[in-house]
This record gives sequence, C-alpha cells and structure tokens, in this order.
Amino acid sequence: MKTIKCPMAGNVWKILVKVGDPVAKGQDVIILESMKMEVPVTSESDGTVAEIHCKEEDFVDDNQTLVSLT
Repeated sequence: MKTIKCPMAGNVWKILVKVGDPVAKGQDVIILESMKMEVPVTSESDGTVAEIHCKEEDFVDDNQTLVSLT
C-alpha cells in the first residue's frame, strides 16, 4: 500500500478525493492551510484511494499519513 504524507504541519482545508477515486501521479489530493497559505499535497504515484486518514479542519503534523492508495 502506498501512502501520501503531510509535507508540513497545518490544518486540512479541503480534501479533493474520496475513497475509491483513481489518483494520478502529481494530482493534488488535499489542500493544507499553513502560515496563512494554501499548500497543495500531491500524490507521488498512481493508485486508487483506499483510506483517508484525516478530515477537513483537522490539524496534521509533518510526515503524518494523510491518504493510503492501493
């Protein structure tokens, strides 16, 4: 299983995918809000969303797993 990890601490502003969605390498999957900036989190590989480990408005830490892909 592949994972998409958080690049920096921040708040989850918007989740752009749902379980079962296909994801392409380079596709934005989550938008974080950190230091009053919107930071896109992109997938580093192709896959299908198996699980989302956060919800909108959650605070997430650097290197935390946000999404699992199959």
